[in-house]
Amino acid sequence: MSNSSVLTGNPLLNIGFRIPFDQIRPEHAESAVDTLLAQAEAKLEHLAAAGERGFSDFMHDLDTLTEQLGTVTTVVHHLDAVVNSPEWTAAKLAILPKVSEFHTKLGLHPGLWAALKAYAETEDARALDPVRARHLKLTIEIFRREGADLQDEGRERLLALNTRLARVTSDFGKNVLDATAAFELYVGEERLGGVPQRVLDATRQDARERGRDGHRLTLHQPVTTPLMTYADDRELRREIWQAQQQVGKQPGRDNRPLVGEILKLRREKAKLLGFANFADYVLQDRMAGSGEAALTFERELEARTRPAYERENEELEAFYRQQAGTDAPALEAWDVTYWAEKQRQAEYDFDEEALRPYFPMDRVLSGLFEITRRVFGVSVSEAQAPGWHPEVRYYDIHDGDGTHVASFYTDWFPRDTKRAGAWMNGLVTGGPRQNGVEPHLGLMCGNMTPPGPNAPALLSIREVETVFHEFGHLLHHALSRVPVRSLSGTRVAWDFVELPSQIMENWVMERDALDLFARHHQTGEALPQDLFEKMVAARNYRAANTAMRQYSFGLTDLTLHVEYDPQGSADPIALARETMTRFAPYPLPADYSMVAAFSHLFSNPVGYGAGYYSYKWAEVLDADAFSRFATEGIFNAETGRAFVDSVLSRGNGEDPAALYREFMGRDPDADALLRRSGLLPA
Repeated sequence: MSNSSVLTGNPLLNIGFRIPFDQIRPEHAESAVDTLLAQAEAKLEHLAAAGERGFSDFMHDLDTLTEQLGTVTTVVHHLDAVVNSPEWTAAKLAILPKVSEFHTKLGLHPGLWAALKAYAETEDARALDPVRARHLKLTIEIFRREGADLQDEGRERLLALNTRLARVTSDFGKNVLDATAAFELYVGEERLGGVPQRVLDATRQDARERGRDGHRLTLHQPVTTPLMTYADDRELRREIWQAQQQVGKQPGRDNRPLVGEILKLRREKAKLLGFANFADYVLQDRMAGSGEAALTFERELEARTRPAYERENEELEAFYRQQAGTDAPALEAWDVTYWAEKQRQAEYDFDEEALRPYFPMDRVLSGLFEITRRVFGVSVSEAQAPGWHPEVRYYDIHDGDGTHVASFYTDWFPRDTKRAGAWMNGLVTGGPRQNGVEPHLGLMCGNMTPPGPNAPALLSIREVETVFHEFGHLLHHALSRVPVRSLSGTRVAWDFVELPSQIMENWVMERDALDLFARHHQTGEALPQDLFEKMVAARNYRAANTAMRQYSFGLTDLTLHVEYDPQGSADPIALARETMTRFAPYPLPADYSMVAAFSHLFSNPVGYGAGYYSYKWAEVLDADAFSRFATEGIFNAETGRAFVDSVLSRGNGEDPAALYREFMGRDPDADALLRRSGLLPA
């Protein structure tokens, strides 16, 4: 701990590389942020003062102006997400408007804007190397996009919009978290026929820990996914599905009015800044370039996928009628996953649950780290650092020369005080310095199947892919060699940021890679070849339905942020439901409001708003880029080094399209994803 934090008693001040998570409390947040804001404001005024500057005492200082503030803000938001409590939520809400106001004022500061434009005209600026010149160019563009040319009234309105957006999107996320945590259903084992034993054990233990008999069912994914896939009790599946639909709709936690308000605020902000809609504002600096371009991308994929999608649904309907009888009730939302799994088992003699014993979490991680060593030339080893929960682990990453380039935390299992999903965050940005290399610091979180009373955490194949995915993001942060903080690591165009994460998933389906870690947790037996072949054969089972589900999210997002008029009479919830109906192989209820729980879009002032298409965009890139590994060898160190040199280490130091061409020697092949999914001939 630094001398400053000893004197102040606040572990969030001068936080350094080793974050004292075991000492940080909610009451530290606001006072630390107040102190850091005062320091940042003083530095801002110094930067805005007249006088000729060079890169090191102007652009570099501007680049690092909010570094400490950003780390502390990230830590507070993170702790609110992983050890949530009323106190942490209050701490987050206390700092939100202050930080939002400062960032808005920073982008609108007339003196700083004038100093930035003046620096751009100097000889020093004209002599910058390509990365620093790009930093200057992008900084000027960002200032313009954030309203630097606005006059007094416009500046005040933008500040109000940003402050309100920060608050209302935070409320949205809290409502989802609280509603998810609040649900519990206790049932007897007689209602859990067909459900895997590991889920029975976990839900029974969960009930016991709360002094109850039976099984405690929650809305956490490790519970809901196997229930919807395997539970023979149709009424139970219906109860769980309908409980999921209540998230974001309950009294006191109703996000439906917030959706309309967020869309209205975002549209007004975009128009104030000179854009037709929020999507155009967000996508100006991304590979797609505009909302219409992203819509066209999604709609073209939809059109090419729909014939296979309709064929898959006809085949499932025929299978269902054959099994259940011609007079059986129509398939509903809570039936499709269950009957699709029955069909898959019948067609491929393959049950994904048979894979779990071969995927204990610790082996998955050791295999992932070995693949990383072979392909990318870096080693991962467990280390020690204070965490925010007993389940947190900490690791160091060293490059081939033994240099410590990064460290990271992991937190893999669900808790009632932890938000859903999986994510990676950067905490500290290191990289090249005059005196060598400073390490990066990051984290990975998930909600994977937890350990049972007498068994380790046994992951599904989808969870294994998720672990690999998040580690791809982590490597993008950890291996960055960009000397400019704001261009480092994952700070790239959002439709490029998923390339490093999604390409990692490809190794999960490769036999040679699986042989490094897929071993039975009791016997040590390698994954049997017949089970592997069934897994590969079933890989693209209902691939069109999987793709269409993703298109539905992306097109709903873009429809709301491009085509919906917040000033009109249309209901955004109804419009979202109408859009999603085109992609649902079953009727949706009249009050279907999944969008009210769509945290990706609405729990952050920007987040994935107008950017959900990025997943599919990057899937095209990753399917195509992995074809080079498939040709040259999945453990080919030269290919891995080329990927590090062209993508993982370069951050936003060059245009992403140019980086992709550097690695592949050409532009992306748009058909690569459809071929990999079996929707086009290989």
